[in-house]
Amino acid sequence: MDPLSSVSEELAEINGQVADLFRALSKGFQNLEKIKDVNRQSRQLEELTGKMRECKRLIKEFDKEVKDVESRNDLDTNKMLNEKKQSMVKELNSYVALKKQYATNLENNKRVDLFDGPNEELHDNNVLLASSMTNQQIMDHGNQMMDETDQAIERGKKVVQDTVNVGRETAEALKAQTEQMSRIVNELDSIHFSIKKASKMVKEIGRQVATDKCIMALLFLVVIGVIAIIVVKLVNPKNKDIRDIPGLAPPAQSRRLLWNPN
Repeated sequence: MDPLSSVSEELAEINGQVADLFRALSKGFQNLEKIKDVNRQSRQLEELTGKMRECKRLIKEFDKEVKDVESRNDLDTNKMLNEKKQSMVKELNSYVALKKQYATNLENNKRVDLFDGPNEELHDNNVLLASSMTNQQIMDHGNQMMDETDQAIERGKKVVQDTVNVGRETAEALKAQTEQMSRIVNELDSIHFSIKKASKMVKEIGRQVATDKCIMALLFLVVIGVIAIIVVKLVNPKNKDIRDIPGLAPPAQSRRLLWNPN
């Protein structure tokens, strides 16, 4: 039996969900090592990243619930809950570091060289061609090749600069979107937590209202009974089966006046 069940059913449920996600992450990273295709690796890494986001959300919810029940627990129980939370955070951080490592390796695999090495066959053809040319022709051909090389280098520099600019803009856009998503997730967590608390308060109010209604009904019946006894007592004061109500004086008896004209 999960020891958290004795503290809070919600804490035990969250702990079970986090444990399931951690098992899925462990299996997912093991399968990631067996995947050779770069695109499949990227999709698998995105799926694992989504699971890590869900773990982060659940750990935040776990922490809020711990703080909510902290005042009702003893020191040992609170210590156990905090250690459990730290263990979750530590394990999640290990998967985050593993994800960063795989993402770096994946980026290196996608990187393509901008310049190719010299072609051996073309070099041999140039040697054969140079043997049939004059010195001036060789110099002119060499100058032409250097000009073409310079132009290729300039084009390569421009491509590199454009790539760097695009990468910088993409990184800034991703950073802004990540921060926005983080704020949205935090707001959703707060709303979800507030809804749960409101639901608990509504249930408590409902139970109190039901109790108050029962008390009012009993008081109404008592009042009706007292009124019925008073009415019967007034109508039939000689009825000995009905006891006098404390605080209510018995009806006054008629007195005979003795009249003596003398």
